[in-house]
Amino acid sequence: MAEYSLRRRTLLATSAAAAGAVSFSGPGTGTARADSTTTIDPGTSWGTWEGWGTSLAWWAKAFGNRDDLADIFFTLNQAPYNGGTLPGLGLNIVRYNAGASTWNSIGGATMVPGKAVQATRQVEGYWLDWYSADPSSASWNWYADAPQRNMLWKARDRGANLFELFSNSPIWWMCYNHNPSGSADGTSDNLQSWNYQQHAVYLATIAKYAHDRWGFQFHSVEAFNEPSSGWWVADTSSQEGCHFDVSTQQTVINYLRAELNSRGLGAIVTASDETSYDLARSTWNALSATAKGNVGKINTHGYQYGGGRRDLLYTAAKASGKTLWNSEYGEGDASGMSLASNLNLDFTWLHPTAWVYWQVVDGGGWGTIQCDEAAGTTGAVNPKYYVLAQYTRHIRPGMRIISGGDGNTVAAYDAANHKLVVVCTNYGTGQWINFDLSKFGTVTGSGGNGLVGRWATQTGGGDAYTYHADTFLHGKVFWSWFSPNTVQTFEVNGVYL
Repeated sequence: MAEYSLRRRTLLATSAAAAGAVSFSGPGTGTARADSTTTIDPGTSWGTWEGWGTSLAWWAKAFGNRDDLADIFFTLNQAPYNGGTLPGLGLNIVRYNAGASTWNSIGGATMVPGKAVQATRQVEGYWLDWYSADPSSASWNWYADAPQRNMLWKARDRGANLFELFSNSPIWWMCYNHNPSGSADGTSDNLQSWNYQQHAVYLATIAKYAHDRWGFQFHSVEAFNEPSSGWWVADTSSQEGCHFDVSTQQTVINYLRAELNSRGLGAIVTASDETSYDLARSTWNALSATAKGNVGKINTHGYQYGGGRRDLLYTAAKASGKTLWNSEYGEGDASGMSLASNLNLDFTWLHPTAWVYWQVVDGGGWGTIQCDEAAGTTGAVNPKYYVLAQYTRHIRPGMRIISGGDGNTVAAYDAANHKLVVVCTNYGTGQWINFDLSKFGTVTGSGGNGLVGRWATQTGGGDAYTYHADTFLHGKVFWSWFSPNTVQTFEVNGVYL
């Protein structure tokens, strides 16, 4: 089966009959021709949505003390920023990075920094030396990494409820070459074999300390980051990273489960945060039955973008009874259209129950808000921010993900509030799109006149998550005009199955 790409909607032929389009007229709307029609299907279920998130490293190392950024990303409020306001993204998932770098000496040994590593990407670790695993001993520094930890607490205080602890590399003194940026060739394991268990001890100790001292508990713990990839090279990697063969991964997974258990922690062990969907499936299939049994959640990264067999990874996760997250995604398209395209592919084929953006604050087009971490400054808001808001502010935890009817449309149903959310993307040609809700039992809309709330972002300029009260139901159908490269969200109230 060929890899899927989103079907870019194009303006249909002028003959409505030949194209299968339908014309409507309604009060105050004129006549709208549906150039494309999608039917929302409540008979499908792709799981209960757990939420949206971001990783804190590295942006929180630079900006972890800023309340305005915490308000922007972890609330649904209108949050002040640079003299204006932004609609808060309402992220509820935080991925916290356990650092691998310290600058102390241990019996004459010191960390060997990578030749290309950026200082902004070196995260300070808690375990200073191998002399003691007792977290109350002098071998541990719990004052380390304060800014990232401060942002974690700010997120918690604003309602974030799912926290994942993850590692980019074992702490430097556990590595063969004492370099937490990788091995000499990038394809050799850099974790010393006698420290397999110690790496698990490090993560489990942080999780226990958080439980006892930080006022929350980690929902899940991940010991690896893109472990099968070959780019964790000591001299060229710009960040912390480490290669792990699959055999090493499964050994560490088993140790991690045992160390969490011994501390009375029920945190899920997750694996393996591979860079792509295909590699995530390959690694999962190669793990031993024991390791699979000790994993509660499969994490994948989304850097295969429009490629890869998302569907086969979903099938493998479902067959194993495992939760599936896209735990990291990012790219440099500031417009947000690549983000929307890949999000739609994930909802259509991967069916994760959570989705995490890598760096919500980053340089150029990678961030939703631009920044210079080294200078400690933030700047322009990319259109990508408003595109992401179209999803995160409306598809909320607890909703059931259902079929939007085509690859450009995502739908979620809120059973408690009898509300349907539809997020739809249109690409290079302006057109009317028709939304058919005939498969639902009752559909009333709001305000006694069938009002459908509409929010729009035009990535080429214009609407930036702008609300419009101009869309109405006609029976169980509504429609809207989409200009090119536009994402719109619709909320339909009074929807019963």
